[in-house]
Amino acid sequence: MDKHNIGSEIQNGLKSIKQGQGTRKVVKTPDVIAIRKSMHANQSTFAAMLGVSTRTVQGWEQGRRKPSAPALSLLRVAAIRPDAIREAIAA
Repeated sequence: MDKHNIGSEIQNGLKSIKQGQGTRKVVKTPDVIAIRKSMHANQSTFAAMLGVSTRTVQGWEQGRRKPSAPALSLLRVAAIRPDAIREAIAA
């Protein structure tokens, strides 16, 4: 590729970002309460299933804390396949 073209692409991208037109990836926090309830678990049990403290789950549910990237991945699995979480714990 021509270095000049790459440079102009970078400049155009920076201009777009400065103008607020850059793409942003928004990660939506899953509904932790709904996931926990779908698994028929109280906060303590759910926290143990995910390997976090009860206080962490409470923070997520109350919107005071956001799950980390690994926790988000685990919550997405729990939302789609709660049985996979149970199987992993039982193994």
